[in-house]
Amino acid sequence: MIDVACVGILVADIIISTVNEIPAKGLLYPVDSIEMYTGGNAMTAALNIKKMGLKTAIIGKVGNDMFGRFLKEKLDEKGVDTKGLSIDKDVCTSSSAVMVAKDGERSFLHCVGANGKFSIKDVNWAIIEDAKIVFVTGTYLMDTFDGAQTAEFLKTCKEKGKITVLDVCYDSSGRWAQLLDEAMPYIDIFLPSIDEAKNIAGKDNLQEMSEEFFKKGVKSVVIKCGSDGCYAAESEASGGMMVATYKAEKVVDTTGAGDSFCSGFLAAYARGKSFKECVEFANAAGTFNVMAKGATTGIKTFEETEKFIKINKGE
Repeated sequence: MIDVACVGILVADIIISTVNEIPAKGLLYPVDSIEMYTGGNAMTAALNIKKMGLKTAIIGKVGNDMFGRFLKEKLDEKGVDTKGLSIDKDVCTSSSAVMVAKDGERSFLHCVGANGKFSIKDVNWAIIEDAKIVFVTGTYLMDTFDGAQTAEFLKTCKEKGKITVLDVCYDSSGRWAQLLDEAMPYIDIFLPSIDEAKNIAGKDNLQEMSEEFFKKGVKSVVIKCGSDGCYAAESEASGGMMVATYKAEKVVDTTGAGDSFCSGFLAAYARGKSFKECVEFANAAGTFNVMAKGATTGIKTFEETEKFIKINKGE
């Protein structure tokens, strides 16, 4: 059985270092390195959770191009089930050019590509049937799948008895609740960041945000609060709590920290840990992430993560 089926976006990240200015037309400036990495919420989560020792599958879309082949190769190499990966010859793979300045600040050029064309018609339902948890991640960056199709997909997953989890990206178009409300009744666990939660709920207080989500049908809420940890409410009746995160020895790169948090939560949840333990595990995974370069590099095994938590709790 597949522990977690990750449904959503895959991105090829072209990271360019060091870029201190954009050349004028016709000019060439040298840089230190140009490297390609895996990216995208669903791909990052599938790789992370697999690294933690669980069985994962990916459901998404790439183009029949160099970037698409690179992403599939990396998934196959790490043992992620790719039977749900749709390859479309008529669209390019989603990609980003990430320009890293001397001070570490990043600027992005992004091609939506295949992620914008992914639809419910691309879903391999055999993967869903075999999955314990279905994790939709990348909402607001999937133009076709967002909104009504996401709601239809999650509703069907619930009818099949699956645990449904959803995370979102920042919505620069400002659609927020308008695009997500229809899907809320079919979400078991909602994992937005604090900025995303504010915009979706239209509230500034963490408790009020979670109450708004419960009213719309979500069963459990975990709001990622960066270096402050997270706010977690297992149910409307249980109330919420702030759970502090762990101190990183050195913050190297925050890329993928939110995805790593979600990965840690799901890895623990799939293994039957308590809600509080899942949140602690999520915080630990996020902490490991920021101590290494890249979205997946810092993730440790399940056993290493458990040991880290015990040491930091003084056990």
